Amino acid sequence: MYVPRAFALTDLDQVAGCVAAAGAADLVTVSDTQPVATLVPIIWDRTPSGPDAPHGRLLGHLAHANPQWRTASPGCAALAIVHGPQAYISPSWYAAKTEHGRVVPTWNYTAIHFSGPVTFHHDPEQLRGIVTRLTDRHEQHREQPWAVDDAPPDFVAGLLRAIVGFELAVASVTAKEKLSQNRSPADRAGAIAGLRGEPDAGSAAIADLMQPRPPGQT
Repeated sequence: MYVPRAFALTDLDQVAGCVAAAGAADLVTVSDTQPVATLVPIIWDRTPSGPDAPHGRLLGHLAHANPQWRTASPGCAALAIVHGPQAYISPSWYAAKTEHGRVVPTWNYTAIHFSGPVTFHHDPEQLRGIVTRLTDRHEQHREQPWAVDDAPPDFVAGLLRAIVGFELAVASVTAKEKLSQNRSPADRAGAIAGLRGEPDAGSAAIADLMQPRPPGQT
């Protein structure tokens, strides 16, 4: 991913927050003939795991019927793409439009790329652990959270046979936060106001990210 210095997001704690908010990633591998991608819920376990995984591991699962795990060779290089909010930025919102008119549209967004070798596995205990962690993460805020143990054991065992786990050893993390950092404060303020008037959730989320933050906050 091309990341100009002004748009680089280097705080890994902040990156982890973006990953948690997104909750899923496009897992990309290459078969003999073409790239293959699947959108999957993920957990980023940031515990370093040897020289091949200095940034920990991405954990998740695919459907057993999904051919991606069969076409990717063991330990092949993989890419996981986490998408954050994104929105169109109209040049009509910039103060510079009335000052000199030399403005054009752009697209603001956040994105994170994880790269490293990926392996797939069928071990029932590992699969149950991944499913349990994913479930607990998304259920924990509910008044009556659902747990894997709430389902009959034989039912869960059958479903575990229908999935394949994966582990991406995170060799590198590249994060980008393109939020008009290269524009003037007046242009940024105009873009924020314009985004607030748009009807979609992505525009509102980008406006929140563009909002000036108190000193010391990232």
